[in-house]
Amino acid sequence: MRTTALCLVVLAGCIDEFSGSNVQFDFSPAMPVQAPVGTMPSSTELPANVHFTLYAFQEDPMVGRLFAVQDFEIHKIVDLGSPCFIDVGSHVPHPGLHVSQYAKVIGMDTGITDITMPPPGATEQQKIDAATAVQREMNVQALAGDTGLKVVSGASDAVYGDVAADCNDTSKIPPPDCIDDASNKRRLEMCQAMWKQNPEYFEGTDRVLTAPLSGVTHGMVDGQNPVNLAPVGGAQFFVDEALDGFDGFAVYWQFDDANKDGMPDYPTGFPDAEKTPLGQLMLFGRPTTPTRDVIHIHMTSPSSPLTAELAIFANLGNDTTNF
Repeated sequence: MRTTALCLVVLAGCIDEFSGSNVQFDFSPAMPVQAPVGTMPSSTELPANVHFTLYAFQEDPMVGRLFAVQDFEIHKIVDLGSPCFIDVGSHVPHPGLHVSQYAKVIGMDTGITDITMPPPGATEQQKIDAATAVQREMNVQALAGDTGLKVVSGASDAVYGDVAADCNDTSKIPPPDCIDDASNKRRLEMCQAMWKQNPEYFEGTDRVLTAPLSGVTHGMVDGQNPVNLAPVGGAQFFVDEALDGFDGFAVYWQFDDANKDGMPDYPTGFPDAEKTPLGQLMLFGRPTTPTRDVIHIHMTSPSSPLTAELAIFANLGNDTTNF
């Protein structure tokens, strides 16, 4: 457990591996998502290079203490602007192809450029493949849109390497519109190498929403799947610490430290008054009386209508709650 606070405190000692906690979050649909890589955040987004931290705090007559419990990020499950939003696996027809080009390439493979008017010689399988590709493109656009799914993921300050200006530059990640086999192979190798070096880096896929190409999915922000209108939501973490006995909990967001200089990577012009060790307070709440040993915290924002519900099974080593 990392400790930061009005007074910095370092926790030491052995922790029973069975005495941790299960932390369950229900973030409201208005929870800000991080902007797609390489874009300016909109009014409902945060910069791409940030992370969230859940803190627990204790109050004391002399000094307050904040304990960092869990870092996480919140992304759209589909980022069309990512150079590595690609198809992966032996089951895909073009490994390494950028998904934004999938419908186009399948149209070239089948010879069907308009699914409403397939050529006379098109087979039934070709018609199915072409129609499925068009539907996939529609689903991807919906998932990447303003009402797309928001995923709660692990945190990483890694960044992708540069994207090449054209298909001839073999030293950088090929741009999405490079669809030849050599470019797809190079893109696949470069993306997978980055994921291997940074296993916490999140890269989602539209194929299996709960199994990203890279990183860890902890759940979803409350909302509705725009593809099938099914309700989604709920995220959880298992942490080593027993989180009972705390006076409150808070969620802050802070810029990453990708250059490893010990300071957050504040953008040019970021106000000095807002440069704090914790970052920006987003949600805060105090625990209510536990019900059957489950601690509940209704969290609110100091500056917006944003809310979240936090439930903590505080000490799994002494759990008396039956499911």
